[in-house]
Amino acid sequence: MSAPATPNSEKLYARAREVMPGGNTRTTVFRKPHQIYAQRGDGCRITDVDGHVRIDALGNFTSLIHGYGNRLIIEAATRQLEAGTCFGMPTESEIRLSEILCDRLPSVEQLRYTNSGTEAVMNAIKAARAYTGRPKIAKCEGAYHGTYDPAETSQDASPATWGDVDRPGSVPTAKGTPQGVLDDVVVIPFNNTPIAEAILRASGNSLAAVLVDVMPNRAGLVPAKPEYLAMLRRVTRELGALLILDEVITFRLGYHGAQGRFDVEPDLTTLGKIIGGGFAIGAIGGRAEVMSVFDPSKSPPAVPHGGTFSANPMSMSAGIAALEELTPAAFEKLEALGDRFDQGVRACFTRHGIKGQVTGLGSLRRVHLTDAPLSDYRSTFAAADGATRVSALAKVLFDEGVIIAGNGLMAFSTAMEDADIDEIVRAFDRALLSLAQ
Repeated sequence: MSAPATPNSEKLYARAREVMPGGNTRTTVFRKPHQIYAQRGDGCRITDVDGHVRIDALGNFTSLIHGYGNRLIIEAATRQLEAGTCFGMPTESEIRLSEILCDRLPSVEQLRYTNSGTEAVMNAIKAARAYTGRPKIAKCEGAYHGTYDPAETSQDASPATWGDVDRPGSVPTAKGTPQGVLDDVVVIPFNNTPIAEAILRASGNSLAAVLVDVMPNRAGLVPAKPEYLAMLRRVTRELGALLILDEVITFRLGYHGAQGRFDVEPDLTTLGKIIGGGFAIGAIGGRAEVMSVFDPSKSPPAVPHGGTFSANPMSMSAGIAALEELTPAAFEKLEALGDRFDQGVRACFTRHGIKGQVTGLGSLRRVHLTDAPLSDYRSTFAAADGATRVSALAKVLFDEGVIIAGNGLMAFSTAMEDADIDEIVRAFDRALLSLAQ
């Protein structure tokens, strides 16, 4: 089908180009020939400024687990809006949200809040360095952990820069990243247990922490192998380093987060996305002993941490409502929706004779147009032709009325029902057919 007419978005984009570089302030939503501007959301659907309605199968990049217009979240946010959006004082709401999160995450005894997942990871790294007195962190090649210089190292490495698999290079993402930053980042292959262990042990007493996402999107949304996670936990303890689990995205995998589902016990956990109920948020949590580096009653704290909008009551109140709605039954529903999509799209691949697969778990899924085995960043990167076609597929789906990420990532919400998943699958069927022709 041809793209729907969007004259109002086109006019807005012309205005945007006058006041923002490229008319954009968020690279992930940039589109050519012009961006499409949202007007309102309702349930799992977005209406743009030209009146076109699309199913949002991405949920603002995994953050809206209850979709748009959830009644309880709106009521909580409205009450807080009337009482005050932010204060130069703490509020009870930050205590309540912390109690909920500590109850759901046994590894987390105390928490501290930021305004994004990037900030949460940044402060977790600072905490690990302060606690251990060591400079280096290790991270998995291709994994995205926000835009903090050390955390984004090697998230976009290529064959020309990534080095041998047994000694991956520390590759800058942003031009101008200081070499000193790269020297303090140890890059390990995801899901390659023996090589990763050898690299970590070679870092010895200089390693402060290992930062890991158990199902990294940019590395294919492939789950970590149990033996890989067990090795990371064992080796970090033996080396006196910390294990930081990035659950900014994967906390939506279960009532007890990804760490409950994968049976891993980190020293620090970073959170964001769904814990804010649609408002900007981030959090660092972990063992009280480690979190004590932030303690301001110890003057000065080892890691000073502030933030004008950190723990703002709007995010706290909406987050409380969002998590109270995330019951075990809600997670069962999300799991069923993900499985229904998986089965439906696999049937589409078979029907059209297209090589493809779906990775991920629960409400997080990613579509690949390749049948090659995927286990880590390099195996995902190797399917370059498939990645290019997925990007084209995402554009066709957008015109068909379904929003997914350009790399095939999807995140389902409790606002969806079986009929919505079936509608998404039918759109995939039409889009795949157009690509096959």
